[in-house]
Amino acid sequence: MGRSQETFNKKEVRNKKEKKRKDKEKKRLTRKDNEKGGLDDMIAYVDENGMITSTPPDPSRKKEFKLEDIEISIPKSDPNEVIDPIRKGTVTFFNTSKGFGFIRDLETQESVFVHANNLLEEIKEGNLVNFEVEMGQKGPTALQVKLFKEVKEIKAPIEPKEPKEPIA
Repeated sequence: MGRSQETFNKKEVRNKKEKKRKDKEKKRLTRKDNEKGGLDDMIAYVDENGMITSTPPDPSRKKEFKLEDIEISIPKSDPNEVIDPIRKGTVTFFNTSKGFGFIRDLETQESVFVHANNLLEEIKEGNLVNFEVEMGQKGPTALQVKLFKEVKEIKAPIEPKEPKEPIA
């Protein structure tokens, strides 16, 4: 009698594959039996407050909107609004050897590029500076950069009044 060509390992692999196939078929049948609505279960609705719900909206509360009233972008800036050309900001980075850096505008919080050619005074990181903004090749660029010097009111010292002579 000849020996079987199937080794123990081959039988084990075949049995595992067969078991896996049967388990997969069982899961598929239970899913098919428990199927409720299919696509209807996956639909979500948004109510008037922007909350996601599973119930459809009431048709009697329906509102009409004009397409022009829907804004899907950044609101346009007011053309009448005058922007001060001289800005104030903090130097966040400046490389003296390469001659460039960045200033964080205190009003808009945007980062503005600055080149050493546009400096009126020497600056370093952390300095408070005044500058003008112009659109450069790759974005906003600072021009006429100088250190910010706060204007302080100088009050003349008040001389003490001479005491009046006591009335005797």
